[in-house]
Amino acid sequence: MYSSPSGDAFKWVGWDLGSRHVVTRVGWQVGELDAAEAMTLGVFEGANSEDFIDALPLYIIDRNSTHGQATSQELNGSPGVRYVRYVSPNGGQCNLSDVAFYGYEGEGDSARLYRPTNLPCIVIHTKNNKDPWNKENYVECMATVLGDDGSVLQDTAGLRYRGNASMQFPKKPYRLKFAHKHHVLGSPANARNWTLINNYGDKTLMRNIVAFRISQLMQMPYTPFCKAVDLIYNGEYKGCYQLCDKVEVKNGRVDVQKMLPEDIDGEALTGGYLWEIDNQGAYEKNWFRSQKGIWGVLHYPDPDEIVEEQKAYIKSYFQTVEDAVYAASADNTAWRQYIDFTTFAKYFLINQLCGNIDLYWSTYMYKQRSDSKVYCGPVWDFDIAFDNDYRVYPTANQANYSYGSGGENATFAKHVLFADSQTTAELAEYWREARTGGIDEAGLIALVDSVATALEESQRLNFMRWPILSEKVHMNPVALGSYSAEVERLKDYIAMRIGWMDSKLGYSEPADQPTTVEQTIAPTSGCSVYNVHGQLLYRGTSMPDLPEGVYIIRHNGQVSKLIR
Repeated sequence: MYSSPSGDAFKWVGWDLGSRHVVTRVGWQVGELDAAEAMTLGVFEGANSEDFIDALPLYIIDRNSTHGQATSQELNGSPGVRYVRYVSPNGGQCNLSDVAFYGYEGEGDSARLYRPTNLPCIVIHTKNNKDPWNKENYVECMATVLGDDGSVLQDTAGLRYRGNASMQFPKKPYRLKFAHKHHVLGSPANARNWTLINNYGDKTLMRNIVAFRISQLMQMPYTPFCKAVDLIYNGEYKGCYQLCDKVEVKNGRVDVQKMLPEDIDGEALTGGYLWEIDNQGAYEKNWFRSQKGIWGVLHYPDPDEIVEEQKAYIKSYFQTVEDAVYAASADNTAWRQYIDFTTFAKYFLINQLCGNIDLYWSTYMYKQRSDSKVYCGPVWDFDIAFDNDYRVYPTANQANYSYGSGGENATFAKHVLFADSQTTAELAEYWREARTGGIDEAGLIALVDSVATALEESQRLNFMRWPILSEKVHMNPVALGSYSAEVERLKDYIAMRIGWMDSKLGYSEPADQPTTVEQTIAPTSGCSVYNVHGQLLYRGTSMPDLPEGVYIIRHNGQVSKLIR
């Protein structure tokens, strides 16, 4: 038997079996009277490298152990592993008196690899168990992706932190860079670069998933790939994450023409480019600033590859766009030759529907070669959206609240979106297309329910690892104490906000749609009634006597419109 070196951030005990073995059962016993919970989320691993760089999970203890009682768990099989170990959870001290591995010598196979829940699982081990220390430098690692379809992808990679505020959370976000390109978990892009979104302040663990689906329904040119996963990092269960695209120029992601260092004049100099309007741009590489004070951060060409002529071109071009936008009026529509209003309008509607306070704080834009227009997108970063920010809570019936945090970025957007009556009419038309094209209360709430069902096993483990459901973290306006309550609050917001958007943009359902739900509500069942501004009017077991008007009704998980 051997154990973790002195000074390691986590503790483990393990064995060299001398040859490959198939592990069929693991056993354990709590070593201290007051340590019943100390082994919960402990991880059993098997590897064929002595440093466990290629380790895969054999089992995670998902329940409290009883002192003095030996416990064991049958396994469905494993690949043959020479080295096995038990890793104490959450920086613990291996509070056990016994740990055991059972099995037989053999090569095994990868047909039935263990995953802690029904979700895909990302397993990462860094060289010498070294943690990243910033969001610029990568540490070497091995990454394994265990798909929910039985697929296995393993490759060497680099790992670093990512994000701004999210990087300060105890549950860290990561950037993962494989040594080779992969269609990870069936993603459209064949890429090396991926993000692991931590969702620490989003207790539904799904705000990005829902927002990205809304983006798809709005038919944005590109919506980032997003998949819920479990993450095991250096033998420790880290929780439920979202594996997402890195926003970058690539087929299947932001698809603009590739730039070469020699593209410094003529048509070649005109694109493609990808940049971010970012209020924290001064802290990033390769930034520029417009005359109105808007910060831009160039993401493509890459900061390490862009040449001065290209940087000067896009800065000058954005200034031309800004000048045209600020000169916009009913009599001056020259700005339209520089702005793709379709993507700007849809981006605005998506973020307003989601109540995203970060709408103008950080916005991606791109430009194609030989195209005079600037395009808006993709959407990104919805962890404090959907009524999850105390600074603006409650948001379901607030108009344009997100201008307040956007500074000059918001002023720029207002000049584009509300230049004249034509743009206002176009916004209303895009909303009508969205409402008739798949964005409706029942559909989105059904989406939330289906995602919640898919996340049920993972959220249980996640909040065992991070017991914060009764605690306000990050920007949380409330702490409801349970996952189901957080999901219900998200559904309430969606029902209220769609009604508010309909009211503001003049949308009403076609006359042949059902206009009443009174007969569907049984006397003993619960219902919630909202006005079109999203205000809760009633919650109880029978339909109240309502004055004439239009109302949104939630009943038995369904959302309907009532017209009196």
